[in-house]
Amino acid sequence: MGKKKSRSKQPAAQVLLLGLDNSGKSTLLYKLKHNACVGTVPTIGFNVEMFDARKNRKSIALTLWDIGGQRKMREHWKSFHQDAGAVVFVVDSSDRKRLDEARRELENTLRSDQLRGRAVVLVANKQDVNGALTATEIKDKFNLRKTCSDRDWFVQPCSASTGFGVEEVFRQIVQMVKLPSDTAAMKANIKETIHYLRPTNRH
Repeated sequence: MGKKKSRSKQPAAQVLLLGLDNSGKSTLLYKLKHNACVGTVPTIGFNVEMFDARKNRKSIALTLWDIGGQRKMREHWKSFHQDAGAVVFVVDSSDRKRLDEARRELENTLRSDQLRGRAVVLVANKQDVNGALTATEIKDKFNLRKTCSDRDWFVQPCSASTGFGVEEVFRQIVQMVKLPSDTAAMKANIKETIHYLRPTNRH
């Protein structure tokens, strides 16, 4: 008899919300969750919120982990890599002095084996601020065609404080996040392929 799959448990995925301090991660998180502009203080540790969404006509549960972006916190980001189904990297588009620092942190993060193949949504935040770089300028500044050549990626202009682009950010996350079942299916396919290829190696 074949194994019965439990239909009661909806697929769940975890998403990392990363970026430098003051990039607007927590503001974005609470705008997504409560549609409210919440006054935030620098995150020491992390904030976590759960969301219900629909992907491929199925209900899924998303958990967003907003990890503090101060320099001393960034070394702890890797502790959250293992179960992540996608990375949302928030950039303060108006803070030109720190764009190189933000780019380096994103590149360091994406070198993680545990995040291999995970999609990236780069949020070009603070578009409401005068002088903010456009999403296209951010894309070029971060050299995403090269940095993300081995994964799906998308740049979304946004203003977490006003709400501009926030819904689109969430839509991209849902569309691009890798569910654990996707990963399991990939592993199963690899096993089947190996099993299939093995006999051909016999002489």
